[in-house]
Amino acid sequence: MGVWADTRSPAHPLTGSLAYPPMKILVLSDIHANLTALQAIQEDYDHLICLGDLVDYGPQPRECIEWVRQRVPRIVRGNHDNAVGHRVDCRCSEKFKPLSVATREYTWSVLNADETGYLARLPLTDRFELDGMRFLAVHATPSDPLFCYLAADEKLWAHEVASVQADFILVGHTHRPFVLKCGQKSVVNPGSVGQPRDGDPRTSYAVIRDGRVELRRVEYPVESTVQALEATALARPVVAQLAQVLRTGGR
Repeated sequence: MGVWADTRSPAHPLTGSLAYPPMKILVLSDIHANLTALQAIQEDYDHLICLGDLVDYGPQPRECIEWVRQRVPRIVRGNHDNAVGHRVDCRCSEKFKPLSVATREYTWSVLNADETGYLARLPLTDRFELDGMRFLAVHATPSDPLFCYLAADEKLWAHEVASVQADFILVGHTHRPFVLKCGQKSVVNPGSVGQPRDGDPRTSYAVIRDGRVELRRVEYPVESTVQALEATALARPVVAQLAQVLRTGGR
């Protein structure tokens, strides 16, 4: 996986000034305890951003939390992180709630207090500047950082971000990748690393460079994640449903 890199070019021989090539920003979201999918992303990068939901649905919550803590300088809290960290309802869609509840019990059984505390303390929003661009990062929407599901509709998002002072609004939550232009603002959803639901089972993420956004997909060994689920104490019907979601990309 990528590491922090100093991408500055050497000083100009006459002026002594430094020239900086465009920064490569990697954006991840909705890992959902799927370490195999996460490790399949072999991108170099200058800056890494995560939009939350490290846990639930997958077999490796501890490993994914450790991976993120070691590598990600900017991360916001997802609704599933919030549910695990604060022991509250995740308020996910009714279709997936039974799977979420079942895997949350498993997640609590393998995480320690430090790990659940880390999830509980993650910020809800993050505003920052990178490479001369202004960013707002949230899990769901600016007006409801944890719970609101907003589809890839330009009119809806134009209203949602009308008062947001940022060039890029980074969101996750829906498990469906998209890029929308709302005037001079770009809304970017990288999709889900660990549980895509747009009919494509490949892991999904986004790369931002020089003001341009590219949504990318990469295959990973889904059956390895299924086998890891089968090795847990989760009920067999729960494992079968999770396997179906992973294999079909949510169809």
